[in-house]
Amino acid sequence: MQGWRINMEDAHTELLSMPGDKDTHFFGVYDGHGGARVAQYASLHLHKKILAQPYYSQGNISDSIRRGFLALDEEMMKDELMKDELAGTTAVIAILKGSDIYCGNVGDSRAVASVRGVVEQLSYDHKPSNELEARRITAAGGFVEFNRVNGNLALSRALGDFVFKKNETKRPEEQIVTAYPDVVQKRITSDHEFIVLACDGIWDVLTNQEVVTFVRSRIAQGMQPDMICEELMTRCLAPDCEMGGLGCDNMTVIIVCFLSGGTYDDLVKRCQRPSPAGPVTNMTKGFVVKSSPKNKLFYRALYNRQLH
Repeated sequence: MQGWRINMEDAHTELLSMPGDKDTHFFGVYDGHGGARVAQYASLHLHKKILAQPYYSQGNISDSIRRGFLALDEEMMKDELMKDELAGTTAVIAILKGSDIYCGNVGDSRAVASVRGVVEQLSYDHKPSNELEARRITAAGGFVEFNRVNGNLALSRALGDFVFKKNETKRPEEQIVTAYPDVVQKRITSDHEFIVLACDGIWDVLTNQEVVTFVRSRIAQGMQPDMICEELMTRCLAPDCEMGGLGCDNMTVIIVCFLSGGTYDDLVKRCQRPSPAGPVTNMTKGFVVKSSPKNKLFYRALYNRQLH
């Protein structure tokens, strides 16, 4: 959804079958800034870089993700058309392989899972206000001002943003802004219901638990995932562009549903069970408006996994 922004700078990836690893699934959301070029490039090539790492064939998916992010960033930095590009992007990706979820991220796009309606966090935002992030920034010669890197960038990790990656005495992981991701691995259980990957246009308006409850309640009603994505984005869209930026951003959402070898109707019944989290009744930060014709729905996906 373009929202109230002049340009659409988000991108996404959905692969129900990874090239060369057909039983593995890849999903990604990229929230670009300063232009869409880096986000679009990442959406086309990040999964390839992860697959190409020697760690991948050894079964070390977590390190493949870490090195794949850095390899993609290095490739863009060496590209004559991109090395001086001022654009950058967040990235949050989920790889579903076997009975495991691997989630990697840089920036503040986020992924959460619903486990019987309770949030399972799959990523952590990278902000300059974080103490560990601020230490790296200052050690590399930068500074934090107004909770921004060098008073400018609101993220402490990103793909691109090469102006912050020019300290030749530091490794890629140690730069003012780094493309080195955090990686979270979780085992898929029969209690897993779905994953939501989204950019900050969603998370700035609703909390993790509010999003999980929003999606789960609509699955319980039998609503299809594509319509849930549309309703969620519409909920987070401001009625006008006078809200100080809140609810005005580009929005991209992916919902990955775990069918556990059954049907979507079976998932509907599972989501009708009471949740230990209880109902979330206070969603006053959300906006309820009609979707503008220029707004575009981005993605949903169904993931059917037979659990053993």
